[in-house]
Amino acid sequence: MHSLLSKLLTKRGIENEEDLSKEEKEWFKEKERILSLKDEITIEDFKKFCLAQKNIIEDQWNNLDNTVTKNERLITAHTVYSKILKAIDASKVEREILEDYLTQLIK
Repeated sequence: MHSLLSKLLTKRGIENEEDLSKEEKEWFKEKERILSLKDEITIEDFKKFCLAQKNIIEDQWNNLDNTVTKNERLITAHTVYSKILKAIDASKVEREILEDYLTQLIK
């Protein structure tokens, strides 16, 4: 448990989480979740988000009842997420190519 929440329990004279009511447990669980969140997202987190969005879009394409307008929006969103992912991976690919090139020069 986060130190601030532990101190709050101590201040209230509660020794164990089991002594809390159901509502209090839920409140503390939610506050623990908030306090345990990362301060910043990483590129890898953002990449996972983009991949998840692409998968959701691709699943929506399977709906034969989509309007033309919805499909156009899905295509646009899919293109944006694809381009973002390519931009994220571009520096990695460029580095790998350069490393391979320099390795060949060394041989």
